[in-house]
Amino acid sequence: MNFFNLFKIAYKALLRNKTRAMLTMLGIVIGIASVIAMVSLGQSSSLSINEQISSSGTNLIMVMRASQMQGGVNIGSANVQTLTDKDVYALMQRARYISMASPVVNYSGQLVYGSNNWQGSLQGGNEYLTAIRRYEIESGSNFTEYDVRTYAKVCMIGKTVADNLFRNGEDPIGKTIRVGKIPFRIIGVLASKGQNQMGQDQDDTVIVPYTTVQKRMLAINFVHMIMASAFSEDVAIEAAREIETILRETHKIKEGQADDFQVRTQQEMLEMLNSVTGFLTALLAAIASISLIVGGIGIMNIMYVTVTERTKEIGLRMSIGARNGDIKLQFLTESTILSLIGGLIGIVFGLLLSYGASALLNWPFLVSVQAVALSFVVCAATGIFFGWYPAKKAASLDPINALRYE
Repeated sequence: MNFFNLFKIAYKALLRNKTRAMLTMLGIVIGIASVIAMVSLGQSSSLSINEQISSSGTNLIMVMRASQMQGGVNIGSANVQTLTDKDVYALMQRARYISMASPVVNYSGQLVYGSNNWQGSLQGGNEYLTAIRRYEIESGSNFTEYDVRTYAKVCMIGKTVADNLFRNGEDPIGKTIRVGKIPFRIIGVLASKGQNQMGQDQDDTVIVPYTTVQKRMLAINFVHMIMASAFSEDVAIEAAREIETILRETHKIKEGQADDFQVRTQQEMLEMLNSVTGFLTALLAAIASISLIVGGIGIMNIMYVTVTERTKEIGLRMSIGARNGDIKLQFLTESTILSLIGGLIGIVFGLLLSYGASALLNWPFLVSVQAVALSFVVCAATGIFFGWYPAKKAASLDPINALRYE
């Protein structure tokens, strides 16, 4: 029996019970659609995270204060004063892989302009901070080294702050806003960057000279963080190691003692987040694939029913010369067609589902060719695997008993 005849017989047999065939395929459709959607969304989320981290600079290196132990209890890093602007000067003078570095001092407060106010955050840095963070200045200009040395009360604001303080669409440049009781003159407006990988609004920021926050607002002589930029992504790891070496020397940390700072690169964050999203994608895809097993059991169940219903037909085919292999192949073809059609429908639904979810979450839409191809292969394998035993049972029927079956 050639393949065309097998396909024709199987197609007609399935058409005789359309509703049953559709319900049988439902488990396969749900399973394949779920796997395709989970894999596609996992890759989309990973790409979205990569793009967001890249927008902050993959050569960005952050030096943070280490947690402090007191009486065997971890009391965090809020009161640690180990980082100073002298560390920044040391890095700029001695580091070979660092192009720029900036101290960072943070402050939160109420921003006021006229009758408008906004709960915002100030990020104090030097004249290199915007370049390190890859902020573009949409209008106005950056503050200078002179502004840093003189504790100047000047600032650059993000789009979110501008939209909430200047609601009438007026130009913020040259205007004065208050942070608490301290006035700041706006000299620049930053171009929009959107949310970062943690979902935080990067446009909800005010960048000022770090000395202004230190001396005029917090009355401290240390910094909360140091941000540095390696010359390129390729030397970011070497730059991080170099920073550790220099800071251990400037902080006089002896061999064997723990560092009083932490060095983190964007690449480390990227690898960690990709590892987490990859694990979650695999886990969700594995859970979704359980539907495939349920669908396969449904195919096996319906093929058993089909063999029972068509026992007399099987006996008739055997009596006119059909071999056991022909009968087995016929029922295997039916189960495989059921699985493949369900798989194709599931692939389409899975792609539509992932497209809709990506659009809703504002993620890039990706089609995993490997997942689609693997799903197609799995569908064929499911049809053959779960259809094998019913087909074998049909092929092993005694022709005489089959003809007598009512």
